[in-house]
Amino acid sequence: MNGSLATNEALLNALAQGLTVEPACDVAVCVPAPYLAQVLALRAVNSHLSVLEIGAQDVSRHTAGAYTGEVSATMLKDLGCRYAIVGHSERRQHHAEADTLVADKVRAALASGITPIVCIGESLDEREAGSTHEVVKRQLAAVIHANGHCISEIVVAYEPVWAIGTGKTATPDEAQAVHAVLRAQLRAATEHFADIKILYGGSMNAVNAATLLAQPDIDGGLIGGASLKAADFLSIIAATR
Repeated sequence: MNGSLATNEALLNALAQGLTVEPACDVAVCVPAPYLAQVLALRAVNSHLSVLEIGAQDVSRHTAGAYTGEVSATMLKDLGCRYAIVGHSERRQHHAEADTLVADKVRAALASGITPIVCIGESLDEREAGSTHEVVKRQLAAVIHANGHCISEIVVAYEPVWAIGTGKTATPDEAQAVHAVLRAQLRAATEHFADIKILYGGSMNAVNAATLLAQPDIDGGLIGGASLKAADFLSIIAATR
């Protein structure tokens, strides 16, 4: 929950200056709902931002109706969004979003042509109890069960909860181990598993990005605080080359 009209414009302008050469990866910014129209408009008038996809930070499980305050996938599609983050750990923690709700949101997004970035990850207590693999497999299994026929259209983001906003990061080996488990689970679920990108979302920054991205099953990053600093975000983008 960051941003303002002024800071959004400053960030997008700074990103545009660094995106004069087409990046080697897909790049998107996921924006608080009140600012989606602004950011989409800024992209439309700056050719250097044409490579930048726009996403939302959440989406409703419902398509329309008496759900005041909710934002549906059809609304996001109507605006021109490509992505929506689903099941972020802060949504799970602060809004009690269960695995089944996350799976329903994924289904709603896919039905409207929005690519869901499905977040999964374990808490510090779960990690210390040795249940990391069990937790992430359970969370992903709920999404696979509800969306098996089109599961290859999602993006998965592994975000160890203990590493979000804390400055702590899983070691490259630790992150790779979990990504490998998720890759195997997706391989068992669909013959198109290779099409599914798995991102690392635990405090990836300009310093550690290259090492994390060098791991065989880490396809990209779900960037938190570093995405609010144009220089750092551009450095992470450059690390994908």
